[in-house]
Amino acid sequence: MENIDVIVIGSGIGGLTAAALLARYGKRVVVCESHTVPGGAAHSFKRRGFEFDSGPSFYCGLTGAKSLNPVKQVLDALGESLQTVAYDPLGHYHLPNISFPVYSNAERYCEEIAKRTPQGAREWKQFADRLLPLYEAMKDIPSLVLRADWQLVLVLIGRYLPSLFKMLPNLPLVQSSAGSVMDATVKDPWVRQLIDLECFLLSGLKAHGTIAPEVAFMLGERSRTHVEYPTGGSDAIVKALVRGLERWGGELLLGHHVEQILVETFHGKTRDDKTHDKAQQDKTRHGASLHRVTGVRLKTGQTLKAPVVISNASLWDTYSHLLQPEDLPPSFCKTALSTPAVDSFMHLHLGIRAEALENLTGHHVVVHDGHKDITVPGNTCMISIPSVWDATLAPFGHHVIHAYTLEPFTGWERNNGYEQKKQEKAQTLYRALERIIPDIRERVVLELIGTPLTHAHYLRRDRGTYGPAIEAGKGMFPGTQTPIQGLYRVGDSTMPGIGVPAVAASGILCANTLVQPRQTEELLKVL
Repeated sequence: MENIDVIVIGSGIGGLTAAALLARYGKRVVVCESHTVPGGAAHSFKRRGFEFDSGPSFYCGLTGAKSLNPVKQVLDALGESLQTVAYDPLGHYHLPNISFPVYSNAERYCEEIAKRTPQGAREWKQFADRLLPLYEAMKDIPSLVLRADWQLVLVLIGRYLPSLFKMLPNLPLVQSSAGSVMDATVKDPWVRQLIDLECFLLSGLKAHGTIAPEVAFMLGERSRTHVEYPTGGSDAIVKALVRGLERWGGELLLGHHVEQILVETFHGKTRDDKTHDKAQQDKTRHGASLHRVTGVRLKTGQTLKAPVVISNASLWDTYSHLLQPEDLPPSFCKTALSTPAVDSFMHLHLGIRAEALENLTGHHVVVHDGHKDITVPGNTCMISIPSVWDATLAPFGHHVIHAYTLEPFTGWERNNGYEQKKQEKAQTLYRALERIIPDIRERVVLELIGTPLTHAHYLRRDRGTYGPAIEAGKGMFPGTQTPIQGLYRVGDSTMPGIGVPAVAASGILCANTLVQPRQTEELLKVL
């Protein structure tokens, strides 16, 4: 544990991405994970022969030369790859009184919409056509070159000037919401509800709360690359990142809970000041008092020293639990901790008998009540049946199922009524599953119910949340940098969007910010 350059707290996708990429750059990196398995919200677990994904279930662009998925680009840099199964349609939407397939092919999707509303299908196409030029401008700039400091401007001007020119006509869209584009192109109420649903699945917010670039990227990627499932589930992605980390000299320490980030106060610029934050450098030159990371203290009492610490914990956990109150400016801490959070979820993991389910498909979204908002807890249910694509996830003749829906943390307690409340809250997920498998209850051989308390406990997530709920135009995501020199953050509370690509991108931004642009340039030349 001597001469560590970077300590990463947490082995979620964001933390593993940052750690593995920094190891690839030649840094001595150690990842400290509280759990006995890596992956954070993307970890897998096994029960009685069934293997379950704890979180993400939908993937796009994990393979293929054209993919812009940040995970694919990082795995390329690490010399790793995945085996996947491609499929289309990408899923089925089950709305009140109607069910229909959702194709990754834009024309086929429009045909399905036209069966319900021909005018709405034309308006959907106008909506997509307005956003896709933004995707075309973005797609020429790979995620692997991005960084979270001022030097990004030099990188973009020096290497991607033609793409920047393509971006100019689309600049009004960059900070606008998908809802504003929808208002300008779509009048059909059913298609507007459909767009709200797609945005909710993407960001946790409806169209007016979701930034337009996020939707543009989603529309472009799913029609341009493969929609696919990694063989072995989300665990395959985690294992590939861990292999890459260790291949390049990094180390993963499981069961190593970080209790505190160690911070010291100093005055003026010191000889060993290695900060890459220009604002911090300016402050030290003027003799201001600053806080600087020195390492971490584990629950065991052991101390690990390093000049850089990257927290993959949420912003609430990082600032409330891992740091002392005096480590942060009070105004900054108050603002950060008041960031609105996405609710937690109810999860239903099932092992079921699979006889007579030969035509079963893998992804489903069920909206119970069209008169209720789709964000009402329990109204919109997401269902994944990954054993449709990878039979090894379940014993022979069986399927694994993961169903989940929004659920607030407030009101949950581990008391005498906890088990009964779990069963009651799981009923909305069972009703959703009955839209796909009517006799689902008779098929169950294994039932596991997760609550917001489960999230908070196993993932060490404040209130079991999935990250900030910052609406488009109402604030910026906090980003990777902090007021403390040497302390950086990655994960779902640093980047907009829910899911693996967003958190992987946060890891790339953080890692690149900690090295010189020429090092990233050299890596790109090798690739």
